[in-house]
Amino acid sequence: MSFKQAKDLVERMEFSEIALKRAVSTLDKSTKIFDKSSRDFDNTLKQQEDILTRIPQANKKISYMFIAVAINIGFILGLVIGKYVL
Repeated sequence: MSFKQAKDLVERMEFSEIALKRAVSTLDKSTKIFDKSSRDFDNTLKQQEDILTRIPQANKKISYMFIAVAINIGFILGLVIGKYVL
């Protein structure tokens, strides 16, 4: 092997090493980003689960409010009828 061939081989190995270092650093960055997005996705799922548990409670409160409003309207109509009609 001549000196020129050895020099070319060393340069190729150096370029390969640089390329491998860049690939590893890129892989590390993408792994960190994936972990962060996975945590964010888990948080989103927890929030959706909380919303799904709160919906029935909100519907229950709305139905109670509807009953209270209906009773108040009935009471007001009863007062008006009692005062003006009777």
